[in-house]
Amino acid sequence: MARSPTSSLPSANIEYLSRAKDRIKEGLGARRPWKLMFDIHSINFPRTLSEAISRFKTNACYFRMNYAIIVLIILFLSLLWHPISLIVLVIMMTLWLFLYFLRDEPLVVFNSTIDDRVMLVALGVSTFVFLLLTDATGNILASVLIGAVVVLLHAALRKIDDLYDEENTGLISGPSPSS
Repeated sequence: MARSPTSSLPSANIEYLSRAKDRIKEGLGARRPWKLMFDIHSINFPRTLSEAISRFKTNACYFRMNYAIIVLIILFLSLLWHPISLIVLVIMMTLWLFLYFLRDEPLVVFNSTIDDRVMLVALGVSTFVFLLLTDATGNILASVLIGAVVVLLHAALRKIDDLYDEENTGLISGPSPSS
């Protein structure tokens, strides 16, 4: 008895969701421990502007996933009083996840392959336009600015002496050339 094409759909969906879950875990695996990030003994003022810039570069590379989470939490909290904007943000984040970040294969629409750059521009523009249409533009810009200031302050004030690169098991002295 031959299997119909529709009978393999549930297994394909389960496989896709499993790969998506693995990719999300892998992405979140780049997150550093919050205890290390907020160690009070690692906070002090840099002596020079050059030292502050060096700290910023190193911390931005080392804690990039943590910083992204912080900015998204601030954005989320600012949109709690704008439920339509929050819904739009969640929908757009879902579209970003499935149409851009979690894809293994090129996107094909009407037998045409969609380039990643085209998808990036389309998602970026649509996210911007849809959020503008929700009348929460000021809130969104303010929350992203607040998140950027929080990240900038933390990255400049946190010492880098105790940051270790697990891959090379050495002290991090700055961003890697591949970053």
